[in-house]
Amino acid sequence: MIESLLMFFIKDALFLLGYLARGSAFPKPLSREEEAEMIARMQQGDDRARETLIEHNLRLAAHIARKYTVPGYDSDDLISIGTIGLIKAISTFDLSRASKLSTYAARCIDNELLMMLRARKKRSREVSLYDPIGTDREGNEISLLDVIESPPID
Repeated sequence: MIESLLMFFIKDALFLLGYLARGSAFPKPLSREEEAEMIARMQQGDDRARETLIEHNLRLAAHIARKYTVPGYDSDDLISIGTIGLIKAISTFDLSRASKLSTYAARCIDNELLMMLRARKKRSREVSLYDPIGTDREGNEISLLDVIESPPID
């Protein structure tokens, strides 16, 4: 199960990298009729229709990712994370619901970016045993591991 899900995302990531490597601009969004046709074909199992939906909605992922200016992250990284949200949106979109694909995809892209930011914030509070906590009398950095490993003073 996990392996198949992982392969699913790897396949999509390779598709995206191949597309971006061509240096092309993002394709224009599909018309409502074309989008409805692609969704119907995708729900019948047509992988090419799914790829077309992803390809023509990359502009949306890039647009939303640009709203998140995060120090330490390149805009391409944010677009990649947003694209994962787009892929999830297209894979789970239910035409029977009232929302449009673009509305649903925008929420999924936002959620993916916010999850990344929250995970980053959690990791920022973590402390490593190797992080410097001060210096000794000679000016050498001391880490928490050095203090823990020190023999007791008699």
